[in-house]
Amino acid sequence: MNAPDRALVEAVQTNCHIADASHAADMTLCIYLLQMREFYRWELGLPALQPMAREAVGAWLSAREALWDGLEGQAWRALPLPGGSVDPFDVASINAALAPQGLVYGAGYTAPGRASFFLAALESARLREGVLVRVSGREYARGLSSPPAALQDGTIYLRQESLQRWLWEKYEGWTLRRPEGAFKRALDAHGYAQEGEAAVPRMAQAQAETLLLHELGEAQARTLLGADWSVMRQGLNDRRTELHVRAVRDLLADCRVTLPTLLQRGDAAALHFWFANFEGLRAEFAPGLARAYEAYEAGDGGQALARALDEGARHWQALCEQVLALYRLHGAAAQPHIRSLLEAPSARQA
Repeated sequence: MNAPDRALVEAVQTNCHIADASHAADMTLCIYLLQMREFYRWELGLPALQPMAREAVGAWLSAREALWDGLEGQAWRALPLPGGSVDPFDVASINAALAPQGLVYGAGYTAPGRASFFLAALESARLREGVLVRVSGREYARGLSSPPAALQDGTIYLRQESLQRWLWEKYEGWTLRRPEGAFKRALDAHGYAQEGEAAVPRMAQAQAETLLLHELGEAQARTLLGADWSVMRQGLNDRRTELHVRAVRDLLADCRVTLPTLLQRGDAAALHFWFANFEGLRAEFAPGLARAYEAYEAGDGGQALARALDEGARHWQALCEQVLALYRLHGAAAQPHIRSLLEAPSARQA
C-alpha cells in the first residue's frame, strides 16, 4: 500500500500528543522513562536493542515535554478525509473510509478521561466468535502508551507492531540479569536456547493469539456484566480505584476464557507467556494463580491450575457484581465504597 495522507497522519499524531500532554505525568517515573525510551525508538525508526545516545535522548525528551506544554488542554483535531473533516471519535465512519486504503484507525478511552489514538496499516479484518478483530501492522501515528490489544466499542484491535516493540523492551530488561522464571520459560519455548534473540519475534507472532483470547474474555465479561459496568468505570476519578476495577475484570476475563482455553489446548508456551506478564495488582489479587502455575510447572498436569481457574471465575464474577451493586446503590458517590470493597482482604483469591 502507499503511505497514508500526510495531513491525516499529522492530525492523528497531534491528537496523540494532546492526549499524552494530559496524562503522561500520571505515570510513575520508572514507567514514564521506560515508555519514553520505547517511544523515542519508534519515532526515530530505531531497531530494537540499538543503543541510544544519552544526550540525543535527553534533547528529544526536553523537546517533547515542551511540545506537550504547548498542547495541553487543546481541543481534539478533526481528521481530514476525502469526504470532509470527521470527528476523531467517529471510529466507524473513519474506518469505513480508510479500509479501502489498507489502513485502520483506533480511538477511545483506555481509562476514564484517558484518550488513545493510533493509525496503522490494516493487515486483516475478520470475525472471531462474533467479534470483529482488526489486525494492524506498521504504525503511522501513536501515543506514548500503545497497548498491543484492546477491545473498543465491540471491536478488538490487535496491534502487531506494538506487540513486537513491547516484547523487545521486555526482553531487553530481562537481559540485564537473565533470571529464571516464566519469561525465560516462554523464551525457551519459542527457541531461545537454539536461536537466541530470534525467539522474540517468534513469540510476538505466536502470542498474539493469547492477547486475542484475553480480549474475547473481555467481550464475554462485558456481556455478563452489562452496560452499567462501563458507565460505572467512566465515572471513576481516582486512579487507584480505576486500576483495581480494571484488574478484577481482567482476572474475570482470564479465568473464564484465556487460561482455560490455553490449559485445554495444552499450550505450555502460551501459559508461560501469560504468567510472565502476571504482575501488579492482578498478582496481588490472585496469588493462588502463581502457586497453581508452579504446580503446573512441577508436573501436576494442570490440576491445581484448573481448580484455581474454576474458583477464580466464580470469585471474580461475584466481586464484579458486588461492585455493580455498590454503584447501583450509591450512584456517583459509589467510588469510596468500591475502593473499600476492593482493598479488603476478602477481595483476594488466595
